[in-house]
Amino acid sequence: MNGIMIQGTSSGAGKSFLVAGLCRLLSDMGLNICPFKSQNMSSNSTFTPDGLEISLAQALQAQAARLTPQAFMNPILLKPRHDCSSEIILNGRKFADTTAGYRQFTQTTGIKAVREALAHIARNFEAVIIEGAGSPAEVNLNAWEIVNMRVAREADVPVILVADVDRGGSLAAVVGTLELLGTDRGRVKGIIYNMFRGDIGLFADAVRWTEDYTGVKVAGVVPFMKRANLPEEDSLITARHEISGSPLSLDETFDGMARVLSECLDVPYILGLMHS
Repeated sequence: MNGIMIQGTSSGAGKSFLVAGLCRLLSDMGLNICPFKSQNMSSNSTFTPDGLEISLAQALQAQAARLTPQAFMNPILLKPRHDCSSEIILNGRKFADTTAGYRQFTQTTGIKAVREALAHIARNFEAVIIEGAGSPAEVNLNAWEIVNMRVAREADVPVILVADVDRGGSLAAVVGTLELLGTDRGRVKGIIYNMFRGDIGLFADAVRWTEDYTGVKVAGVVPFMKRANLPEEDSLITARHEISGSPLSLDETFDGMARVLSECLDVPYILGLMHS
C-alpha cells in the first residue's frame, strides 16, 4: 500500500508528534491521508463519535489529517492496570485483560485485526502514515511484536527512523538501531533527527557522517518546538515540550507543526517514498 512508517530509536523520540505534523502537512497538499498505529500502550484514550475507544494520540492525528477519529486507526489499545497487566481494547471495545497468553493473542486475533484495519485503509485512502512503538531494535520481541517491523512488512511500506537529539546520543542510537534490525534494515529509507536546539547548521557534520556511515538519507532535522503542546501518548513519559503563553487551538498547533516540517524536511523525498 502507499505510505510510510515512522519508527523511533526509543520511546519519546517524537513519533506521535511527527505523524500528526505530517498528517496536517500532507492534508494541506490535498492528499487523503490516514494515520494508523496497530497497537498502542497508553492510559490516554478518548472515544470516537460512534462510542469506540482509541488512543488519544491517534484521535489527534486524525484531526490533524482533517478526519473523524475511527477505531480502525488504532485497532489495539493496551490500557495499563498495574505493572503486570493491561486491559485490551480491541477495535474500540473491551476484549480482555492481558495474561500470559498475550503473545498468542498477538499472533491470532491481534494480527487479524491489524490486517483488517490496513486493508480498510488501503481501500479508502490514498496513503497511510503508520506509527511504530518504542524501538524496533528490541530483538527479544521480534518473534511476536505486531507494532513495528512486522507491521511495516504487512503494509509493505518503507520506514523512516526518528531519533531524539535533545536527549543526547542520537547518532549512536541511529547506528545501533540499524545494526540490530537484521534483514529489516533495508526497509529503513530515511532518518529524521528530532528536537534539535540551536543553530541547525551546527548539525550539518552529523548529518553528513550519518549518511556516509549508514548509507541512509537524512530526511531532515526538526527543531525543538516550544509550543507543540500536544499530550504525550505514553502515560509513562513526562512531556518535555515547553509551553509558553496562552495555549494554541489544535488547528493552529497542527498548522504551525506543518509549517515547520515543510521547512526542515525533504518533503519531495518523503512523498516519493510513500508512492514507491
